[in-house]
Amino acid sequence: MTAIQTSAARALRPQSTLADVAGAVRIYLQGLGNPERFVRELLERAGIEVGGGAPHDITVHDRRFYARVARDGPLGLGESYMDGWWDCPSVDAMITLIHRAGLPQVIRKNWKYVASVLRARALNLQSRVRAFRVGEHHYDIGNDLYRAMLDRRMVYTCGYWNGAATLDEAQEAKLDLVCRKLGLRAGMRVLDLGCGWGSFARYAAEKYGVEVTGYSVSKEQVSLGRELCAGLPVELRLEDYRNARGVYDRVVSIGIMEHVGYKNYRTYMEVVDRCLVPGGASLVHTIGSPRSEPASDPWTHKYIFPNGHLPSIAQLARAMEGLFAFEDLHNIGPHYDPTLMAWHRNFAAAWPALKARYGERFFRMWSYYLLMSAAAFRARYIHLFQIVMARADHPQPACRVS
Repeated sequence: MTAIQTSAARALRPQSTLADVAGAVRIYLQGLGNPERFVRELLERAGIEVGGGAPHDITVHDRRFYARVARDGPLGLGESYMDGWWDCPSVDAMITLIHRAGLPQVIRKNWKYVASVLRARALNLQSRVRAFRVGEHHYDIGNDLYRAMLDRRMVYTCGYWNGAATLDEAQEAKLDLVCRKLGLRAGMRVLDLGCGWGSFARYAAEKYGVEVTGYSVSKEQVSLGRELCAGLPVELRLEDYRNARGVYDRVVSIGIMEHVGYKNYRTYMEVVDRCLVPGGASLVHTIGSPRSEPASDPWTHKYIFPNGHLPSIAQLARAMEGLFAFEDLHNIGPHYDPTLMAWHRNFAAAWPALKARYGERFFRMWSYYLLMSAAAFRARYIHLFQIVMARADHPQPACRVS
């Protein structure tokens, strides 16, 4: 390990002193004086060679790449890929190696990441007035894109691949897994917070005979979802989850918690508590982090999910304290890797029909998003948690079902 790597790694330890941090900053700045050496050393630590012949090796087209990555870390890596400054035959394999070598913990502690942390601590980035931004920025970009990329039910969350051979099968297996964990029965009323295109609502109404009310902050999702759920006892509302009202036998959220924010986890749990009948149960399906952090990856925040935040189990457990029994925790994170790779294959195959509307830079951005996400799950840098929680007067559910 070089002096740059050793000092940067030391600065990340919880017991680091101010002298450690100052030393890391000093040597890091020296690295900026020779950014190519700094970046090459980091890549070599992960087994990635510039100009090498392996699928995970990279080709640099613009030498400004080195200074940009040395200065901006993961943000610079993603932006320089979008700009065509470097390429790699297998971006997902490359990012997997980067995670397994622990490089994000070295290069992310730059001024832009620190600024994002300070901003997240100073502001409530997921307040009511900001709630609709992610819908407008991400989910409203075009139903044609999502229809081409997703399965036939338009499920935009992790599939469940136990015994599944196709994306369609994996997503139906996941929806059924959620229904069984919740113990759905005909005639129940279900609240779906973050309902998307109504994929869960539609499945649960068709297969289990329940009535579903869903909330989403995406007008495009709600519009198409209402079409897809026509004729079923499903109501989709274009509203923030905090506006949920009524009383329900079950409450579910599949993919909303990543947009709730750590300052609002208790508020979310209080909404569930307000809307859940005595003896009721709830399920949270969310991407999660093994680290309790206040801010998200700067590139993902800027280009994909503005104001997103991945919760840790500790943060969610604190939020539900005194309200619910923590019945079950199921980590199905490894199932997200094949889900994302299937989405990428579908996206690439559909690109000729999408290209005129979205443009080449979007293709590189979206490809990088899908492939870097697959890599993060493959390296187990992030996880996918399914959490079943219930009121104390609810008999312990048989929720660990597969």
